[in-house]
Amino acid sequence: MKPLKAELMILIVTIFWGSSYLFMKLGLDSLGEFNLIALRFGLAFLVAGAIFHRKFLRMSKELLSYSILLGFILFVIFTAVTFGLNTTTTSNAGFLISLTVVFVPLINTNILKNKIEWKFIFSTAMAITGIALLTLRAPFSMRIGDLLCIVAALLYALHIIIVGYATKKVDALQLGILQLGFAGLFGLIFSLLFETPRLPNTSQGWIAILVLSIVCSAFGFIFQVIAQKYTSPDRTGLIFSLEPVFAALFGYLFVHEVMSFKGMIGAILVFLGVVLSTTKMKYKQRNLDRGINWKN
Repeated sequence: MKPLKAELMILIVTIFWGSSYLFMKLGLDSLGEFNLIALRFGLAFLVAGAIFHRKFLRMSKELLSYSILLGFILFVIFTAVTFGLNTTTTSNAGFLISLTVVFVPLINTNILKNKIEWKFIFSTAMAITGIALLTLRAPFSMRIGDLLCIVAALLYALHIIIVGYATKKVDALQLGILQLGFAGLFGLIFSLLFETPRLPNTSQGWIAILVLSIVCSAFGFIFQVIAQKYTSPDRTGLIFSLEPVFAALFGYLFVHEVMSFKGMIGAILVFLGVVLSTTKMKYKQRNLDRGINWKN
């Protein structure tokens, strides 16, 4: 595959993921939060597992351990996002969760004590300023949904770092698919405890679940794994930084979410901070770039 075709596939995946916030919000109209997570990741696991079933003829205990851990983190991430969407917009969610790209090297630098370039410090300051403009409202309060999305972005960063470590020890494709299954399982357990699990009872609910599970999760994951073999991590990270732009576009087109002027300035600053943070730093980031691909 030529790099241009691979990057086009990554762009398609980015569009899928940008639409996921809209479909999660639509799905919440007919399903509980944990129920939505269970269906989304459970169906994604079944689809991806059916396509790559031969990869699971042999599995190690180490693979299962990492899969359970990452599946649980993924479950907590999407719990925060799903509950957050009850009190924030799809546009805000997309831009705030994109801060994962900023948080990954920030956490990695603090843990490994690596030297960091001035431009990363600048990109972080730019992103934080953007968050303030995007989310803070007089008298200087933040909606709980915005806060939950920021927490989700931090957890994404932790997830990425663990994946970067785990993929050096176990098969990346097996790990990526199994974590979807365990995330769905945790969603089902919590749905049984706190909700009444059920299938969607509206056409809108079914469309949301099918798009989230098959398009955004299963196909998005498969396309990404294939395309990543034929392009660089830097190019991939730059294309993925367009995700919040597509989230805002879908929010405007389908649910008529319109940002204020202050919010637009904040969103632009967050976006520029994310793009700047994807440029190559002095410290090694190969494993982190591999891990970021399990994000959505």
